[in-house]
Amino acid sequence: MYCSNCGTQIGDRDNFCHACGRGVAHEGEAHQNTAPGYNAPRRVYRLVHDKKVAGVCSGLAKYFDVDVTLVRLAVATGIILSGGLGLLAYVVAWIIMPVDRGAPAFHSQATTSTPATS
Repeated sequence: MYCSNCGTQIGDRDNFCHACGRGVAHEGEAHQNTAPGYNAPRRVYRLVHDKKVAGVCSGLAKYFDVDVTLVRLAVATGIILSGGLGLLAYVVAWIIMPVDRGAPAFHSQATTSTPATS
């Protein structure tokens, strides 16, 4: 099954698209939140496909739409300047944030290589 909003593949029993957050109407039922102008709330996920330690920074970067390197630098600076309290916050976020196991969205340019034929 695919999301009608963003085209991402989702599970048959999912109620929301993990990529865009839009509610999914299952076959034979009308979704109650399909009013014009309704936007499903965005959720923060840990991204396991773009992780260095636990995926917390990459999930925050995707949520705030910033470069993941900036978030990692901010977290590392926060851990150092807080005397370790930032590390505790990172571990708590690691435990609390749900995991998004979806495949990464590759935006390939027209540089795909094809095997040479002779």
